[in-house]
Amino acid sequence: MGERGFARTKGTILSRTALLLMDLQRNHLARMPADFLPRAVHALETARTAGILVVHVAARLRPGHVDAHPRNKIFGGLPPHVLTADDPGAVIHPDVAPADGEVVVRKNRISAFAGNDLRQVLDAQDVGHLVLAGISTSGVVLSTALQAVDLDYRVTVLADACADPDPDLHETLVRELFPQRGEVTTVGEWEPAP
Repeated sequence: MGERGFARTKGTILSRTALLLMDLQRNHLARMPADFLPRAVHALETARTAGILVVHVAARLRPGHVDAHPRNKIFGGLPPHVLTADDPGAVIHPDVAPADGEVVVRKNRISAFAGNDLRQVLDAQDVGHLVLAGISTSGVVLSTALQAVDLDYRVTVLADACADPDPDLHETLVRELFPQRGEVTTVGEWEPAP
């Protein structure tokens, strides 16, 4: 990794890397193993130390869920206050809260790209490599990875900075599906050399 998170090949800057921390909100973290959050914190600290662009992605619906169709199995049946600006459980956990100047993107569906300007932000920052961390592996990580690959981003999934309510499904995704479309590593392996 070159200066400021840019990938380099033969001295030429290709594109920047961005860490996407996704759905690390209080209500989602409550369903995850206790050892998950420290790994997400480590990934965030690693990115900050290396000067890598950090993008915090959080689910947010409008009051009364006027943007959630009743046919949507995930969002259509939620109580009308959940994942709104007034929902204390929708707040990004303080251990991974955005620092001044870090980008925060709100989404209204599963993929990090849904209903927002994430792609515009990434393009404006010349990002071509996305490093994904978040919950759940079978939700936002899967949806974002598949869409990112289709949008021609290079994708790396930090397997131990992702979690899922179904540990077996998490393992299947990080061992079988994600390696077919990008790279899978751990926070420790991804950490740039000092």
